[in-house]
Amino acid sequence: MKTNRITFFFLLVLLAVGASSCVTPKHVRYLQDMPKYGMPINESLEATVAPFDELRILVLSNTGKEDELVKPFNAVHSMGQIGSYGNGNNNMAGYLVDADGNIDFPVLGKLHVAGLTRLQLQDTIAAQLISNGQLKDPLIVARFLNFKIFMLSSAGGKVINVTNERCTFLEALAMAGGLDWYTRRDRIGVMREVNGKRVIHYLDPRSTDIFNDEFFVLQQNDIIFTEERPYKFFSGNLNTVLGLVSSLVSVLAIYTMVSSLFKE
Repeated sequence: MKTNRITFFFLLVLLAVGASSCVTPKHVRYLQDMPKYGMPINESLEATVAPFDELRILVLSNTGKEDELVKPFNAVHSMGQIGSYGNGNNNMAGYLVDADGNIDFPVLGKLHVAGLTRLQLQDTIAAQLISNGQLKDPLIVARFLNFKIFMLSSAGGKVINVTNERCTFLEALAMAGGLDWYTRRDRIGVMREVNGKRVIHYLDPRSTDIFNDEFFVLQQNDIIFTEERPYKFFSGNLNTVLGLVSSLVSVLAIYTMVSSLFKE
């Protein structure tokens, strides 16, 4: 009777290992509740300037009549930062946003730029130039120079360079190579600096709720990290586990046979 119980126990272990290695589409399929006719796009979500960002800002004349007047705003200033492209040179350094969210801009001096979107930054500088009477019709071109997203998983790390200055959560996952079957979809974390603190927010790409989440559009230097499902260990070592179970059952069978011979 005891032998039968032990055998039954090992059979239960075998069934548990097999069951734990199964992953259903419900666990991994993206946007499971996506409506047939789609969802409206939330255009309000956009990356904003943060401390330690590097910005390229170019001041131009919208009409071409103030080409000489814009030169001082694109000159190398006292801090050694460069605000101009030069003649076709796109590799010049940019304005480094300090810890307080400010940049030192030629002529205008210190500007607080943290929290502004790229378009808001352009409008802010243009409005100040006009209100100061320095330019009548300026054209401001601002770009992020350091828009990077970092991805951490059990497979390793990856740096994602974003060239179009807008990267959504799903786009970052795609550029990182996607998620394997054993990654938990309900606990994909995004770590971000918010008001001087590091905040971790969890997203679930299986639901369309992410489209309205404030973390759906990623900010520069966001860190995405994933967790593996608890049973990945058993799945990854299934052959080893099955081998051990098989060996134990064999030993048990031999022991039972020998015991029965001695009893006779």
